[in-house]
Amino acid sequence: MCVAIPSRIISKEDLLATVEVYGARRQVNLMLLPEEAEIGDYVLVHAGFAIQKVDVEAGRESLKLFDEVLRTMGVDPDSA
Repeated sequence: MCVAIPSRIISKEDLLATVEVYGARRQVNLMLLPEEAEIGDYVLVHAGFAIQKVDVEAGRESLKLFDEVLRTMGVDPDSA
C-alpha cells in the first residue's frame, strides 16, 4: 500500500517543479499530470512524478489529518 501526502509546488520550470511538504523539498516531474499545475497547487507524487493535482483546500485538509496521526504517534508535525 502507498500513502500519498499532498505536496505544494513552490517553484516550477517547464515540466519540473520543486514541491515541499513538512519542510522537505524535492524536485518532481509534471509530465504525467493531465492538467497544468502552477505554483501553490498541491499534487500527489509517486516515484518522482506528480500523478494527480489536488484541490488546494483538500490538500490542506489532508495535511491536517496527517498532523493528527503524527501527534497520536508522539511526533510534533511542526518539527517533522
